[in-house]
Amino acid sequence: MPGVTNDGPLTDAMPLADLMPWSVAPLRLGRSWPVAPDAASLKARWDAFVAAPRERREALLQPSRARTLHSAAAQLPRQRAGTEPLARAEGPCPEPVRILHGPFDEQWLIPDQRLIDAARPELWRVADDHQLFLVEQGYVPDAGGPALLASAVLPEGRSPAGRPGRIRPLYRRPGATEPNVAPGLLPHLSALYGHEVGPEPLLAWILAAATRDAKECRVPLPVDPEVWARGVEIGRRVLWLHRRGQGADRPKLPGGRRPYVRAPLPPRPTELLYDREEEALLIGDGRISPVPAAAWDFHVSGVRVLEQWFIRRTAPAEQGTLTAVRPATWPQQWTSELLELITVLALLAELEPLRRELRADLGTLLGPYELRRAGVLPVPAPARRPATVLDQPEEGPGGQFAFL
Repeated sequence: MPGVTNDGPLTDAMPLADLMPWSVAPLRLGRSWPVAPDAASLKARWDAFVAAPRERREALLQPSRARTLHSAAAQLPRQRAGTEPLARAEGPCPEPVRILHGPFDEQWLIPDQRLIDAARPELWRVADDHQLFLVEQGYVPDAGGPALLASAVLPEGRSPAGRPGRIRPLYRRPGATEPNVAPGLLPHLSALYGHEVGPEPLLAWILAAATRDAKECRVPLPVDPEVWARGVEIGRRVLWLHRRGQGADRPKLPGGRRPYVRAPLPPRPTELLYDREEEALLIGDGRISPVPAAAWDFHVSGVRVLEQWFIRRTAPAEQGTLTAVRPATWPQQWTSELLELITVLALLAELEPLRRELRADLGTLLGPYELRRAGVLPVPAPARRPATVLDQPEEGPGGQFAFL
Protein backbone atom coordinates (compact mmCIF):
# COMPACT_ATOMS: atom_id res chain seq x y z
CA MET A 1 0.00 0.00 0.00
CA PRO A 2 1.49 3.41 -0.93
CA GLY A 3 2.86 5.48 1.90
CA VAL A 4 3.71 2.52 4.14
CA THR A 5 5.92 3.67 6.99
CA ASN A 6 5.04 1.31 9.82
CA ASP A 7 8.22 -0.67 9.39
CA GLY A 8 11.95 -0.17 9.86
CA PRO A 9 14.38 -0.35 12.78
CA LEU A 10 12.02 1.01 15.45
CA THR A 11 14.07 -0.34 18.33
CA ASP A 12 17.16 1.62 17.22
CA ALA A 13 15.33 4.88 16.55
CA MET A 14 14.74 7.85 18.83
CA PRO A 15 11.24 8.68 20.07
CA LEU A 16 9.94 11.73 18.21
CA ALA A 17 8.89 13.07 21.61
CA ASP A 18 12.59 13.38 22.54
CA LEU A 19 13.49 15.25 19.34
CA MET A 20 10.51 17.65 19.20
CA PRO A 21 9.50 17.69 22.86
CA TRP A 22 6.59 20.16 22.92
CA SER A 23 3.35 18.69 21.63
CA VAL A 24 -0.33 19.51 21.86
CA ALA A 25 -3.40 17.27 21.77
CA PRO A 26 -5.70 17.49 18.72
CA LEU A 27 -8.41 20.11 18.68
CA ARG A 28 -11.84 18.96 19.87
CA LEU A 29 -14.45 20.81 17.84
CA GLY A 30 -17.56 19.43 19.53
CA ARG A 31 -19.79 20.21 16.52
CA SER A 32 -19.36 19.97 12.77
CA TRP A 33 -21.06 23.09 11.45
CA PRO A 34 -18.22 25.61 12.17
CA VAL A 35 -16.11 23.69 9.59
CA ALA A 36 -16.79 23.57 5.85
CA PRO A 37 -14.94 23.08 2.54
CA ASP A 38 -15.91 26.64 1.52
CA ALA A 39 -15.87 29.89 3.50
CA ALA A 40 -19.15 31.20 2.05
CA SER A 41 -21.12 28.38 3.67
CA LEU A 42 -19.65 29.25 7.08
CA LYS A 43 -20.70 32.86 6.76
CA ALA A 44 -24.21 31.80 5.73
CA ARG A 45 -24.38 29.40 8.70
CA TRP A 46 -23.32 32.14 11.11
CA ASP A 47 -25.88 34.55 9.67
CA ALA A 48 -28.61 31.93 10.14
CA PHE A 49 -27.43 31.31 13.70
CA VAL A 50 -27.45 34.96 14.85
CA ALA A 51 -30.76 35.62 13.06
CA ALA A 52 -32.48 32.77 14.92
CA PRO A 53 -34.57 33.44 18.05
CA ARG A 54 -33.03 32.35 21.32
CA GLU A 55 -35.00 29.11 21.66
CA ARG A 56 -34.02 28.07 18.13
CA ARG A 57 -30.43 29.25 18.55
CA GLU A 58 -29.74 26.65 21.24
CA ALA A 59 -30.73 23.77 18.95
CA LEU A 60 -28.67 25.21 16.09
CA LEU A 61 -25.58 25.49 18.30
CA GLN A 62 -25.71 21.80 19.29
CA PRO A 63 -24.55 22.52 22.84
CA SER A 64 -22.12 20.28 24.68
CA ARG A 65 -20.80 20.08 28.23
CA ALA A 66 -17.99 22.41 27.21
CA ARG A 67 -19.98 24.94 25.16
CA THR A 68 -23.49 26.30 25.58
CA LEU A 69 -25.17 29.59 24.66
CA HIS A 70 -23.95 30.97 27.98
CA SER A 71 -20.33 29.76 28.03
CA ALA A 72 -17.61 32.35 28.57
CA ALA A 73 -14.68 32.11 26.16
CA ALA A 74 -11.79 34.38 25.21
CA GLN A 75 -10.79 35.35 21.70
CA LEU A 76 -8.43 32.93 20.05
CA PRO A 77 -4.93 34.39 19.65
CA ARG A 78 -4.49 36.35 16.39
CA GLN A 79 -8.23 36.16 15.67
CA ARG A 80 -11.09 38.62 16.01
CA ALA A 81 -14.36 37.26 17.38
CA GLY A 82 -16.89 38.33 19.95
CA THR A 83 -16.49 37.36 23.59
CA GLU A 84 -20.04 37.88 24.85
CA PRO A 85 -22.10 34.69 25.38
CA LEU A 86 -23.49 33.25 22.15
CA ALA A 87 -27.01 33.93 23.47
CA ARG A 88 -26.27 37.61 22.72
CA ALA A 89 -23.99 37.17 19.68
CA GLU A 90 -24.70 39.36 16.67
CA GLY A 91 -22.94 40.99 13.74
CA PRO A 92 -20.92 39.44 10.90
CA CYS A 93 -19.19 36.10 11.01
CA PRO A 94 -15.60 36.07 12.28
CA GLU A 95 -13.40 35.74 9.21
CA PRO A 96 -12.96 32.00 8.47
CA VAL A 97 -9.42 30.59 8.43
CA ARG A 98 -7.87 27.61 6.68
CA ILE A 99 -7.23 24.48 8.75
CA LEU A 100 -6.12 20.94 7.99
CA HIS A 101 -9.39 19.14 8.79
CA GLY A 102 -8.07 15.70 7.90
CA PRO A 103 -5.27 14.06 5.92
CA PHE A 104 -4.64 16.20 2.82
CA ASP A 105 -7.96 17.99 3.36
CA GLU A 106 -7.73 21.74 3.91
CA GLN A 107 -11.08 23.25 4.87
CA TRP A 108 -12.31 26.43 6.57
CA LEU A 109 -13.12 27.06 10.24
CA ILE A 110 -14.92 29.86 12.09
CA PRO A 111 -12.14 30.84 14.56
CA ASP A 112 -14.47 31.52 17.49
CA GLN A 113 -13.62 29.76 20.74
CA ARG A 114 -17.27 29.95 21.82
CA LEU A 115 -18.04 27.37 19.11
CA ILE A 116 -15.12 24.99 19.82
CA ASP A 117 -15.00 22.64 22.79
CA ALA A 118 -11.18 22.55 23.00
CA ALA A 119 -9.48 24.96 20.58
CA ARG A 120 -5.91 24.64 22.00
CA PRO A 121 -5.07 28.39 22.14
CA GLU A 122 -1.37 27.58 22.62
CA LEU A 123 -1.31 26.40 18.99
CA TRP A 124 -3.05 29.51 17.69
CA ARG A 125 -0.45 31.72 19.44
CA VAL A 126 2.37 30.25 17.34
CA ALA A 127 0.48 29.76 14.07
CA ASP A 128 1.89 32.26 11.57
CA ASP A 129 3.44 32.38 8.09
CA HIS A 130 6.70 30.89 9.42
CA GLN A 131 5.18 27.92 11.25
CA LEU A 132 5.07 24.28 10.21
CA PHE A 133 3.24 21.54 12.07
CA LEU A 134 3.85 17.81 12.26
CA VAL A 135 0.70 15.79 12.88
CA GLU A 136 1.05 12.24 14.19
CA GLN A 137 -1.39 9.83 12.53
CA GLY A 138 -3.35 7.18 14.36
CA TYR A 139 -1.83 3.71 14.40
CA VAL A 140 -3.83 0.91 12.79
CA PRO A 141 -2.03 -2.49 12.72
CA ASP A 142 -1.05 -3.61 9.22
CA ALA A 143 -2.93 -0.67 7.66
CA GLY A 144 0.07 1.27 6.40
CA GLY A 145 0.06 4.94 5.53
CA PRO A 146 2.37 7.78 6.58
CA ALA A 147 3.25 8.04 10.25
CA LEU A 148 3.28 11.84 10.06
CA LEU A 149 1.78 14.60 7.97
CA ALA A 150 3.09 18.16 7.72
CA SER A 151 1.02 21.31 7.40
CA ALA A 152 1.60 25.03 7.11
CA VAL A 153 -1.94 25.76 8.31
CA LEU A 154 -3.27 24.92 11.75
CA PRO A 155 -4.19 21.21 11.86
CA GLU A 156 -7.23 19.90 13.68
CA GLY A 157 -5.16 16.79 14.40
CA ARG A 158 -7.91 14.17 14.44
CA SER A 159 -6.97 10.85 12.89
CA PRO A 160 -9.39 9.18 10.43
CA ALA A 161 -9.01 5.92 12.34
CA GLY A 162 -7.04 4.60 15.26
CA ARG A 163 -5.92 6.57 18.28
CA PRO A 164 -4.98 10.14 17.28
CA GLY A 165 -1.44 11.29 17.91
CA ARG A 166 -0.10 14.71 18.84
CA ILE A 167 0.49 18.00 17.02
CA ARG A 168 4.10 19.22 17.11
CA PRO A 169 4.82 22.79 15.97
CA LEU A 170 8.29 23.30 14.53
CA TYR A 171 8.68 26.58 16.42
CA ARG A 172 7.75 27.42 20.00
CA ARG A 173 7.26 31.14 19.39
CA PRO A 174 5.85 33.31 16.59
CA GLY A 175 8.32 34.41 13.94
CA ALA A 176 10.27 31.13 13.94
CA THR A 177 12.42 32.40 16.80
CA GLU A 178 12.73 29.26 18.96
CA PRO A 179 12.81 25.77 17.43
CA ASN A 180 10.75 23.07 19.11
CA VAL A 181 13.82 20.84 19.18
CA ALA A 182 15.56 19.20 22.12
CA PRO A 183 18.14 21.74 23.42
CA GLY A 184 21.58 20.91 22.08
CA LEU A 185 20.40 18.52 19.37
CA LEU A 186 20.91 20.82 16.37
CA PRO A 187 24.48 21.82 17.40
CA HIS A 188 25.30 18.16 17.99
CA LEU A 189 24.02 17.14 14.56
CA SER A 190 25.85 20.09 12.97
CA ALA A 191 29.15 18.91 14.47
CA LEU A 192 28.45 15.31 13.45
CA TYR A 193 27.65 16.12 9.80
CA GLY A 194 30.17 18.91 9.33
CA HIS A 195 27.66 21.64 8.38
CA GLU A 196 24.92 23.62 10.05
CA VAL A 197 21.70 21.68 10.66
CA GLY A 198 18.65 23.86 11.14
CA PRO A 199 15.13 23.01 12.31
CA GLU A 200 13.66 22.65 8.80
CA PRO A 201 16.25 20.09 7.60
CA LEU A 202 15.53 18.13 10.79
CA LEU A 203 11.80 18.23 10.02
CA ALA A 204 12.51 17.08 6.45
CA TRP A 205 14.58 14.14 7.75
CA ILE A 206 11.77 13.20 10.14
CA LEU A 207 9.24 13.17 7.29
CA ALA A 208 11.52 10.94 5.24
CA ALA A 209 12.52 8.47 7.94
CA ALA A 210 9.94 8.38 10.76
CA THR A 211 8.11 5.17 11.58
CA ARG A 212 5.31 4.40 14.00
CA ASP A 213 4.25 1.51 16.19
CA ALA A 214 1.29 1.19 18.54
CA LYS A 215 3.06 3.26 21.17
CA GLU A 216 4.79 6.17 19.45
CA CYS A 217 6.54 7.69 16.44
CA ARG A 218 10.27 6.99 16.25
CA VAL A 219 13.01 8.59 14.17
CA PRO A 220 16.36 6.96 13.28
CA LEU A 221 19.30 9.40 13.28
CA PRO A 222 22.15 8.20 11.04
CA VAL A 223 25.81 8.75 11.79
CA ASP A 224 26.68 8.88 8.07
CA PRO A 225 26.36 12.47 6.71
CA GLU A 226 25.66 11.17 3.20
CA VAL A 227 22.67 9.18 4.42
CA TRP A 228 21.45 12.25 6.28
CA ALA A 229 21.76 14.44 3.17
CA ARG A 230 19.88 11.86 1.10
CA GLY A 231 17.05 11.71 3.60
CA VAL A 232 16.78 15.49 3.91
CA GLU A 233 16.45 15.79 0.14
CA ILE A 234 13.63 13.23 0.10
CA GLY A 235 11.96 14.87 3.07
CA ARG A 236 12.03 18.32 1.48
CA ARG A 237 10.13 16.86 -1.47
CA VAL A 238 7.62 15.22 0.90
CA LEU A 239 7.13 18.52 2.74
CA TRP A 240 6.65 20.40 -0.53
CA LEU A 241 3.96 17.94 -1.56
CA HIS A 242 2.21 18.01 1.83
CA ARG A 243 2.02 21.80 1.41
CA ARG A 244 0.70 21.47 -2.18
CA GLY A 245 3.76 23.33 -3.43
CA GLN A 246 4.23 27.02 -2.75
CA GLY A 247 2.82 30.02 -4.58
CA ALA A 248 2.67 29.50 -8.33
CA ASP A 249 4.88 26.40 -8.11
CA ARG A 250 2.20 23.73 -7.78
CA PRO A 251 2.68 19.94 -8.01
CA LYS A 252 2.25 18.53 -11.53
CA LEU A 253 2.48 15.10 -13.08
CA PRO A 254 4.20 14.69 -16.48
CA GLY A 255 2.09 15.83 -19.43
CA GLY A 256 0.67 12.46 -20.44
CA ARG A 257 -0.12 11.49 -16.84
CA ARG A 258 -1.96 14.60 -15.67
CA PRO A 259 -5.56 13.98 -14.56
CA TYR A 260 -8.28 15.84 -16.47
CA VAL A 261 -12.06 15.98 -16.36
CA ARG A 262 -13.10 13.76 -19.29
CA ALA A 263 -16.85 13.98 -18.58
CA PRO A 264 -18.46 16.78 -16.54
CA LEU A 265 -19.16 16.03 -12.91
CA PRO A 266 -22.86 15.97 -11.94
CA PRO A 267 -24.24 18.94 -9.98
CA ARG A 268 -24.96 16.75 -6.93
CA PRO A 269 -22.65 13.72 -6.95
CA THR A 270 -23.30 10.98 -4.42
CA GLU A 271 -21.02 8.13 -5.53
CA LEU A 272 -17.28 7.76 -6.08
CA LEU A 273 -15.89 4.70 -7.88
CA TYR A 274 -12.56 3.73 -9.44
CA ASP A 275 -11.96 1.83 -12.69
CA ARG A 276 -8.52 0.22 -12.44
CA GLU A 277 -8.32 -0.86 -16.05
CA GLU A 278 -9.10 2.62 -17.34
CA GLU A 279 -7.36 4.43 -14.46
CA ALA A 280 -10.49 6.54 -14.13
CA LEU A 281 -12.25 8.13 -11.19
CA LEU A 282 -16.02 7.86 -11.71
CA ILE A 283 -18.14 10.50 -9.97
CA GLY A 284 -21.72 9.77 -10.95
CA ASP A 285 -21.73 10.34 -14.72
CA GLY A 286 -18.54 12.39 -14.39
CA ARG A 287 -15.10 11.01 -15.18
CA ILE A 288 -11.56 12.05 -14.27
CA SER A 289 -8.55 10.30 -15.81
CA PRO A 290 -5.83 9.25 -15.77
CA VAL A 291 -5.84 8.61 -12.03
CA PRO A 292 -2.91 6.34 -11.02
CA ALA A 293 -3.87 3.37 -8.90
CA ALA A 294 -1.30 4.53 -6.35
CA ALA A 295 -3.31 7.73 -5.79
CA TRP A 296 -6.57 5.79 -5.38
CA ASP A 297 -4.91 3.30 -3.00
CA PHE A 298 -3.24 5.94 -0.83
CA HIS A 299 -4.40 5.37 2.75
CA VAL A 300 -3.82 7.17 6.05
CA SER A 301 -4.56 5.25 9.25
CA GLY A 302 -6.37 2.62 7.21
CA VAL A 303 -8.69 5.09 5.46
CA ARG A 304 -8.59 5.79 1.71
CA VAL A 305 -7.77 9.50 1.38
CA LEU A 306 -9.74 10.19 -1.82
CA GLU A 307 -12.88 8.50 -0.49
CA GLN A 308 -12.78 10.41 2.79
CA TRP A 309 -12.21 13.71 0.98
CA PHE A 310 -15.25 13.04 -1.23
CA ILE A 311 -17.52 11.89 1.61
CA ARG A 312 -16.79 15.02 3.63
CA ARG A 313 -18.22 17.07 0.75
CA THR A 314 -21.19 14.93 -0.21
CA ALA A 315 -22.47 13.07 2.86
CA PRO A 316 -26.12 13.94 3.56
CA ALA A 317 -26.69 16.53 6.27
CA GLU A 318 -29.66 16.49 8.61
CA GLN A 319 -32.22 18.99 7.42
CA GLY A 320 -32.77 21.94 9.72
CA THR A 321 -29.20 21.89 11.02
CA LEU A 322 -26.54 24.44 10.15
CA THR A 323 -24.44 21.72 8.54
CA ALA A 324 -27.16 21.51 5.87
CA VAL A 325 -26.29 25.07 4.79
CA ARG A 326 -23.88 24.23 1.98
CA PRO A 327 -23.44 24.73 -1.78
CA ALA A 328 -26.52 23.61 -3.72
CA THR A 329 -24.32 22.17 -6.45
CA TRP A 330 -20.75 20.90 -6.71
CA PRO A 331 -18.46 23.97 -7.04
CA GLN A 332 -15.82 24.15 -9.75
CA GLN A 333 -13.26 24.93 -7.05
CA TRP A 334 -13.77 21.47 -5.55
CA THR A 335 -12.97 19.88 -8.89
CA SER A 336 -9.71 21.84 -9.05
CA GLU A 337 -8.84 20.79 -5.51
CA LEU A 338 -9.62 17.15 -6.33
CA LEU A 339 -7.33 17.19 -9.37
CA GLU A 340 -4.55 18.63 -7.24
CA LEU A 341 -5.11 16.06 -4.50
CA ILE A 342 -4.86 13.22 -7.03
CA THR A 343 -1.57 14.71 -8.23
CA VAL A 344 -0.15 15.07 -4.71
CA LEU A 345 -1.02 11.51 -3.72
CA ALA A 346 0.44 10.08 -6.94
CA LEU A 347 3.71 11.99 -6.49
CA LEU A 348 3.97 10.98 -2.84
CA ALA A 349 3.51 7.35 -3.81
CA GLU A 350 6.41 7.69 -6.26
CA LEU A 351 8.66 8.72 -3.37
CA GLU A 352 7.90 5.64 -1.29
CA PRO A 353 10.55 3.39 -2.92
CA LEU A 354 13.17 6.03 -2.13
CA ARG A 355 12.02 6.14 1.49
CA ARG A 356 12.17 2.35 1.78
CA GLU A 357 15.70 2.35 0.35
CA LEU A 358 16.69 5.07 2.80
CA ARG A 359 15.43 3.08 5.78
CA ALA A 360 17.25 0.00 4.49
CA ASP A 361 20.56 1.90 4.19
CA LEU A 362 20.61 3.79 7.48
CA GLY A 363 23.79 2.16 8.76
CA THR A 364 24.97 3.05 12.26
CA LEU A 365 22.48 5.12 14.21
CA LEU A 366 22.94 7.83 16.80
CA GLY A 367 21.37 6.39 19.92
CA PRO A 368 20.28 7.49 23.40
CA TYR A 369 23.70 6.75 24.93
CA GLU A 370 25.49 9.20 22.60
CA LEU A 371 22.79 11.85 23.09
CA ARG A 372 23.04 11.52 26.87
CA ARG A 373 26.81 11.93 26.69
CA ALA A 374 26.29 15.04 24.56
CA GLY A 375 23.87 16.49 27.12
CA VAL A 376 20.91 16.41 24.73
CA LEU A 377 19.08 13.84 26.86
CA PRO A 378 17.23 13.89 29.12
CA VAL A 379 15.12 16.69 27.66
CA PRO A 380 14.57 19.42 30.28
CA ALA A 381 10.97 19.70 31.47
CA PRO A 382 10.43 23.32 30.27
CA ALA A 383 11.09 22.19 26.66
CA ARG A 384 7.98 20.02 26.86
CA ARG A 385 5.78 22.95 27.85
CA PRO A 386 4.62 25.87 25.65
CA ALA A 387 6.72 29.00 25.71
CA THR A 388 5.26 32.03 27.48
CA VAL A 389 4.11 34.56 24.90
CA LEU A 390 3.43 38.03 26.33
CA ASP A 391 3.59 40.25 23.24
CA GLN A 392 0.06 39.57 21.93
CA PRO A 393 -2.83 41.25 23.76
CA GLU A 394 -5.77 38.84 23.81
CA GLU A 395 -9.34 39.66 24.71
CA GLY A 396 -10.89 37.45 27.37
CA PRO A 397 -14.57 36.74 28.03
CA GLY A 398 -16.76 39.81 27.99
CA GLY A 399 -14.06 41.99 26.51
CA GLN A 400 -11.66 41.72 29.46
CA PHE A 401 -7.91 41.65 28.81
CA ALA A 402 -6.51 38.12 28.94
CA PHE A 403 -3.34 37.65 30.98
CA LEU A 404 -1.00 34.95 29.65
